[in-house]
Amino acid sequence: MVANTTNYTAIPPTEDGHVSPLKSPTRPRLHRILGAIVIVLAGSAIIGTIIVLGTKSQKEPKRNVIMMVSDGFGPASETFARQFHCWREDLPVKSMLPLDEVHVGHSRTQSSSSLVTDSAAGATAFSCGLKSYNGAIGVDPEETPCGTVLESAKLHRNMLTGLVVTSRVTHATPGAFSAHVAWRDWENQIAEQQIGHNPLGRTVDLMFGGGLCEFLSNTTQGSCRADQRDLLDEARTKFGWSISRTRAEFDTIADDAQLPLMGLFAPNHMAYEIDRVPSEEPSLKEMTQKALAILKKASEKADTGFFLMIEGSRIDMAAHTNDPAAHIHDIWEYQQVFKIVREFVEANPNTVVISTSDHETGGFTAGRQVGEDYPEYKWNPEVIHRVQNSSEQLAQVWADAVQSNIASQDMLRNTIIHAGLGIDDPTDEEMQKLNEWNHHGKSVLDLAYLFADMVSRRALIGWTTHGHTAVDVNLYAVGPGTEKLRGSHENTEIGDFIVEYLDLDLDDITRRLNDGSFYQAAVRPDMRGQDVRREAAHHYHG
Repeated sequence: MVANTTNYTAIPPTEDGHVSPLKSPTRPRLHRILGAIVIVLAGSAIIGTIIVLGTKSQKEPKRNVIMMVSDGFGPASETFARQFHCWREDLPVKSMLPLDEVHVGHSRTQSSSSLVTDSAAGATAFSCGLKSYNGAIGVDPEETPCGTVLESAKLHRNMLTGLVVTSRVTHATPGAFSAHVAWRDWENQIAEQQIGHNPLGRTVDLMFGGGLCEFLSNTTQGSCRADQRDLLDEARTKFGWSISRTRAEFDTIADDAQLPLMGLFAPNHMAYEIDRVPSEEPSLKEMTQKALAILKKASEKADTGFFLMIEGSRIDMAAHTNDPAAHIHDIWEYQQVFKIVREFVEANPNTVVISTSDHETGGFTAGRQVGEDYPEYKWNPEVIHRVQNSSEQLAQVWADAVQSNIASQDMLRNTIIHAGLGIDDPTDEEMQKLNEWNHHGKSVLDLAYLFADMVSRRALIGWTTHGHTAVDVNLYAVGPGTEKLRGSHENTEIGDFIVEYLDLDLDDITRRLNDGSFYQAAVRPDMRGQDVRREAAHHYHG
């Protein structure tokens, strides 16, 4: 082997003292080696970058939130519905309802003004994430408008928004997500804000429910407005709403329907499920299915998500009447709605469904002592099963007959009591109360109470009140992050969860709402002349 005797030549330092690299005949080979290393490293970096970019290009699914409110539905009513269903279908005792499968905790319900909340304060806790007073619609205890999760979802996340209810769309729960007034009965103003007359502009894209009377001019028959404004015309011409008013029109609504879309299918509240005529009104399940299909297609087209609030509104109203049959039929409908919503969640990543109640209504108990003797440990589902109509509807039929002078004992016994209530053994005392009902200035609602009690006593179903109670209500949830809802929570924490999940900014919405004259014009309007008109149409404070 011949030794390498090549001499290295030093390069003198530059003027700044920097010494240049040694000059060597082996330098080109070294360059090739270093160059290869650089190429490999650069190639790895490029490949890594491609992988990262490729991962980012696969977009995370847009987030959706479906907030379900079972108005007035307490934990005892869940037991009632489950036991009735198992009895009716002859199912094993271990069988569960759709809600049972995802029970994660409970919600504490008191408002800022009372240990017993109403629906307005309860819904405002969900929508604004704060406690407010009974009667408050999207306002804080000082009557200052508070930004809602629906509004922030629309304005900060460009999400589509919807409300599906069986009450008037202007009632307490839908109102608290979409409007701001100091008192819940001011539904004329809620309707105005819902179609777009507020500082935020239109924030609702889809509304299905009842309450047509709130949108009709008082020159139109069936209106419950105090003014001559035709909100349907304003909705169409100023804000671009498409409007459906009948079952037939509902059936023609396509999944790719243009938004905003409003469906008002009853002058007041929609019918109880036990009374509903399918050819006249869609069910809560049908409205929900259509709303989900429309919002899914529209959100995919707009590359965004959606927020949908669904309320089983009349669960509460049946409990106000202490009507166990109407109560259970609306609960069962709500269970079916939850089933299809859960299926939607499972098929659509990053969708969350939360279901809870704003409060319990009626102080319901499955088991009642009706005499002095020690009670039997039982209640009788067969009594509920025989009922064909709500006590409210039967009371209206009898009241109309009395008013028209066509009432008879045969009609009372056979049409109302036997065919309607499924009761063959009315007592003399019960018949006397029914016959004397209209002699004491009692209302149709008082008559409904009498019919409902006839069923409840025979079924051994108990009630403590025609109002609300302070009992904690069940909390159900499915979807990403919902493990945070396990356990006991204040109702405001449900609103907090939605804010966090969707990364909302309610403070910004609140600032926008309180900039200008909105408070005086809409939150605290001149209500002279409205209360009298509303009395005839509005029965319940849910």
